[in-house]
Amino acid sequence: MGVSIEDVAHRAGVSTATVSRALRNLPNVSAATRQRVLDVAAELDYVITPLASRLASGRTSSIAVVAPYIGTWFFGEVLSGIERVLHQASLDLLLFAMPDDRTQDEFFARIPLRPRVDGVIILTLGLSADQQGALRGLHVPSASVGDPLADQFSVGIDNEGASQVATHHLINLGHTRIAMIGGGRSFAGRFTTPRQRQRGFQDAMAEAGLPVPPEYDVDGEYTVRGGASAMAELLSLPEPPTAVFAQSDEMAAGAMQVMRRMGVQVPDDISIVGFDDHELAEVLDLTTMAQPVAQRGELGRWASPHPGRARVGAHSLGRAIFDRTLRKPRANEVGSFQTDRTRSGS
Repeated sequence: MGVSIEDVAHRAGVSTATVSRALRNLPNVSAATRQRVLDVAAELDYVITPLASRLASGRTSSIAVVAPYIGTWFFGEVLSGIERVLHQASLDLLLFAMPDDRTQDEFFARIPLRPRVDGVIILTLGLSADQQGALRGLHVPSASVGDPLADQFSVGIDNEGASQVATHHLINLGHTRIAMIGGGRSFAGRFTTPRQRQRGFQDAMAEAGLPVPPEYDVDGEYTVRGGASAMAELLSLPEPPTAVFAQSDEMAAGAMQVMRRMGVQVPDDISIVGFDDHELAEVLDLTTMAQPVAQRGELGRWASPHPGRARVGAHSLGRAIFDRTLRKPRANEVGSFQTDRTRSGS
């Protein structure tokens, strides 16, 4: 049986925590004690292990990440940013997905994190007052990427403001029939981004005195396939829009695929703006609202167990728009497009 940290502590006459601090050259250990521990460790051929260090310090060196979904580009990019920073800090990532309301309710009812983690990062997940209370009850640093939570560090972008900018851009080009491809109905209340971007779109249209018929607000499920189905629905209307604001570049890509298959020219026939600056945006020459997705995950590092960093003011990241798929509408343009569902894939 190998030598344990307890063996070193017993032989040196100190606690396991002191052994851990001495071997890792941490402060609050006298020179004499540190040397005694080093001598005993050498005598016993003891090599400190990560597990022993964690047990001695009372820390797990693990950070929990709680997200509504993990299968989309956005969450993959954010998780990549988080993992990159945690890896540099020698911290592990524990991922918990909340695919539905029941899973989320059960998770926060039993909060199965204590004592498994030293910090928690919440990704764009709406939490009830009780759930926020359960999170605070862990007594570990926490942060949110997306919606700010009470007394916690948060990092995010102004989704409403950016959506207003995108919509105003279409309005300033002269468009009056502007539709939105969103995802609010698919995600209910847990994924808050769709509602924020919808409010930005609606506010911009209201400010311009432009109506938004119910049929101009369609659900694209934040996927390429969903965006394609939503665009096919819009093109089947007696009076289709001349411009579209898609809440994500993935939905915009699906919309552009359908338009291409149906012979609708972008931007000659319909202008479209996406959101996120997905890698597809450049390939498709898609106009998009850019956000530094991976950087949002990297900034979530402040949830790691560093004293004095649990509460920091919210960051608001920049936004930019790239004109690729925009044009001014033609005078008296009405347009009529027939939906061929066998070709659109919907």
